[in-house]
Amino acid sequence: MRAPHRLRDDEDGRILLLAIGYALLALAVVFVTANALTLHLAQQRAETVADAAALAAADGFDVVVGPAGADARLDAAEVARLAAEVVAASPDASLVAATTADGVSARVTVATVWQPPIVSMFVPDGVRLSATATTRVALR
Repeated sequence: MRAPHRLRDDEDGRILLLAIGYALLALAVVFVTANALTLHLAQQRAETVADAAALAAADGFDVVVGPAGADARLDAAEVARLAAEVVAASPDASLVAATTADGVSARVTVATVWQPPIVSMFVPDGVRLSATATTRVALR
């Protein structure tokens, strides 16, 4: 009968290397997931600010009464002013553009910078995010 198989001396510690490798892989997955989550939340915040600014800008309409009836019209300067007020309330967003092309819709573009919470040394200036929202005015 043969003696039980014994580990050779050159195989000692190989499981430790494998465990360290899996731990590093798990840590990398956690870092990527955390950064992706904060990036998604920063984009959602930018979209929320753009939506709020577009709604506020569209709320500043004037009612124009003509031969065909009443109509709502937006003034470009008023759209920009109202959108700037809403964006100013958000500390990390800036107004890029606030326009009305046809007089009945307000289009607002907002920008922000995302800083990764983990490993920000690789992206020191952050990543620029932008969001655009359009709101139409209609009288019924």
